[in-house]
Amino acid sequence: MSACRGGNGELADYTARLEALAIELGMDFYPVHFDLVPASFMLEIAVYGLPVRMRHWSFGVSYLHHLVRQHMGHSKIFEVMFPGDPCRAFMLEQNSLAENTLVTAHVLGHADFAKNNALFTRFIAMAGSNILEQSAARSNRLERALAAHGQQRVEAVLDAALALETHIDVDQPLHRDRYAEFVGLKSAAPADRFGDRYARLAGEADVPANHPAAQCASPHAAQGAAQRMPLPPRPEPDLLWFLAQYAPEMADWERDILLAVREEAFYFQPIHACQIMNEGWASYWHARLLREAHFLPPDLYLSAIKAHSDVVRPFASGQQLALSLNPYHLGFSMWEHIIERHGIEKARQICREEDDCGFIRNYLDSELAEQLDLFVYQARKDGDTSIVSRDLHAIREAILAPKFNFGAPCVTVSSVGADGCLELRHDHLRDGRGLDLAQAERVVEYVARIWRRPVSLHTVDFRGVIRVLPTRRNPP
Repeated sequence: MSACRGGNGELADYTARLEALAIELGMDFYPVHFDLVPASFMLEIAVYGLPVRMRHWSFGVSYLHHLVRQHMGHSKIFEVMFPGDPCRAFMLEQNSLAENTLVTAHVLGHADFAKNNALFTRFIAMAGSNILEQSAARSNRLERALAAHGQQRVEAVLDAALALETHIDVDQPLHRDRYAEFVGLKSAAPADRFGDRYARLAGEADVPANHPAAQCASPHAAQGAAQRMPLPPRPEPDLLWFLAQYAPEMADWERDILLAVREEAFYFQPIHACQIMNEGWASYWHARLLREAHFLPPDLYLSAIKAHSDVVRPFASGQQLALSLNPYHLGFSMWEHIIERHGIEKARQICREEDDCGFIRNYLDSELAEQLDLFVYQARKDGDTSIVSRDLHAIREAILAPKFNFGAPCVTVSSVGADGCLELRHDHLRDGRGLDLAQAERVVEYVARIWRRPVSLHTVDFRGVIRVLPTRRNPP
């Protein structure tokens, strides 16, 4: 059963009755714990991503940005929900009763999605279902590291970790083994009687290694020996994992920070990969639950539906951002379209099996794209904006472009030299774009500090000219 803490009796009653209605309609979700919190607490969650998380200067910069937007009226966060067993939801205590009733129904939709979608269930199976408690434990470990090693040393590790937090390999498990150090034993070579006899002759040990007779025998003696694997044996996209496992002089507490950030990145990845589906699914269900919740007073229902209209409007913000796509609007429209044509069971199958890439490519059809007036546009530096395409394929790919590779450029560990130099390579052809070279140089410096050897990054600039970004100074 769900629980609502810090609220009034009416909201608690509506929460229980909405949950019962959701189960009656076939929804399946983990219990949800609701908490009413002040706006300052909600803002901190929006900035840090979690109620309790490791401290870093970049979060302070983000906090000021969100605070300014909030004071200007450009941002209001109604709720934040964290999937798990149980799910945890935080709602603004300043919300009206109608708004928090809507939020309650919306969160139940999120909880249903998180329990049944394959990406979410995979993470929960790998990492457990209590993200908030785990994050608090990681934060406590970081505080101990700060006390033991000082802010400067800890911040150097966090600079690199948070700069690389989206550079993970979601096709690999959260907990993965190091590479095999050697290639498997080769099968024995066919017997060579002459070589074997020569190897047993007196004085053979004195034959120089480069003597033809020694070279004749040595290949057969080496056939059964294992060969050392190159490092890495293949391009490695999981940069956080590789640094944590193979940095030559990294202390255990430093590895712990890298792996903690990586684990949180695995938690956030399904949220990023399924945002349109997830917000649309929650919006579909909150609309349906409100519509069928006959126990709600008419005035509260009308106020809640008004809030629903604001949530799923076409534009993500005010008119100044009218070209921004609202994931709530697109997802809600697509689920209604799918359910109308294929039924709720087909929708549930899609919910289980897809992420946003499959959802958009397979189920955003030309009819809905035309109905929603979707197009691809180009904004020039001089302020001129023009429509460049209404082609369905182009629309789909424009929507999905920010989701590719967790929103990060495709950078892999290419090799580690005999002197310990680390080489990174940017797959700009797969990415379809160059890097911000100034930002990339800063990240290379961050990595060099914790790798403690020279680091280079092979990429291209905005003209497509090949560039190699080396470490500008010797790492400490």
